[in-house]
Amino acid sequence: MVKEGFKFAAPPLITGILLIVFGEVLDRKTGLAIAGGVFILLGIFVLYFFRDPERQIPTEPGAVVSPADGRVVEILEEPLDGVAGKRISIFLSVFDVHVNRTPVAGEISSVEYRPGRFYAAMRKRASVENEQNVITVTTFAGDIVFKQIAGAIARRVICWKNVGDRVALGERVGMIRFGSRVDVWLPDDSEIVVRRGQRVYGGASILAKWKPTA
Repeated sequence: MVKEGFKFAAPPLITGILLIVFGEVLDRKTGLAIAGGVFILLGIFVLYFFRDPERQIPTEPGAVVSPADGRVVEILEEPLDGVAGKRISIFLSVFDVHVNRTPVAGEISSVEYRPGRFYAAMRKRASVENEQNVITVTTFAGDIVFKQIAGAIARRVICWKNVGDRVALGERVGMIRFGSRVDVWLPDDSEIVVRRGQRVYGGASILAKWKPTA
C-alpha cells in the first residue's frame, strides 16, 4: 500500500469510530452507528484505493508495458513534436490500482507538469486539456513519452521520479488520485499488441513491442 493512503483513510476511520462510541454514550446507538459505519466503509475504500500490489514484470526483449491498470479506450496514429508515432490511452476507474509504472527501462529525461482542466477522463479532449504530468523516458533506441492525466474526480497527479533518474521496466514512478487517464506515446516503428476495450495491468500487460531499449 502507498503510505500516503493512511493519511487520507485516518479521518473517516477515526470519525466513524467516534460516532459509534458517542452513540453508545448518548444512548443514540442506531443513528450514530449507521453514520459511523458509513465513515468506516469510506475509510476502508480509501485504503483499498491506495493499494499497491506487486506485479510480474515481463522479461521479453522489446516489451513496452502498461503504465497503469485500466481499460484501453483509444489507439491512434498521432505525431509528437513532428515525429510520427502512436498513442494508446488507458482509462482508470476509481476501482483500479492508481500507482503508475514506467513502460520502458531508461532514464527520466523530462518531467513536465501542465496545469489544465478536469474533464471526464473518458473524453478525448482530456489528453490535451486536462492537468497532467508529461514524462519522457530516454533509451538508447529513442524516447517513450507517457502522461499522468487528472480526470473529473482525480485532482492530483504525482510523479515520484526526477530528471536523471534511471528506471527499470515496470518500476513505480507515481500515482494519480481517484479516477484518471494515462496516455503512452510510442515511435511509429513499434508494434501495438493490445486492442481497444482490453483491460491492462500496470507493469504486467504488454502494450507493444519495440526494439530492445536496454
